[in-house]
Amino acid sequence: MERAKIVKGEIVQNNQHFLAVYMEMTNSCLVLLSEREDKLGTLAVAVPRPKDALGPPTSSILVGDRYSISARMFAEHVAALKGKIALVSIYLEKMDEFQAQSAFKTLIDRVTVTEPKKEDVTA
Repeated sequence: MERAKIVKGEIVQNNQHFLAVYMEMTNSCLVLLSEREDKLGTLAVAVPRPKDALGPPTSSILVGDRYSISARMFAEHVAALKGKIALVSIYLEKMDEFQAQSAFKTLIDRVTVTEPKKEDVTA
């Protein structure tokens, strides 16, 4: 049985710290995107289309509404990229949603391309 793989990323853009936590399981991915500290925000889910179907993945907002456009857009992007169910959360404190998109896109590209390492957790 294979355990979930976790990758963390961080960048500074325009003097703002942006963080990403990426968790990949065999059938799904979870991406937490936030400003300054790891927090859960508006949560979107996207399901990839079957390989023989045309069009973007299907997506919906599960929790929140502040950054719904970006959350759905990134959930659809990750679902299409990985071919798995994708959950994406966006939490911002001060930064505008559209100003943060480039930083979040960069973080997603970094954490999803990297071969995730298994994170050891001690209880």
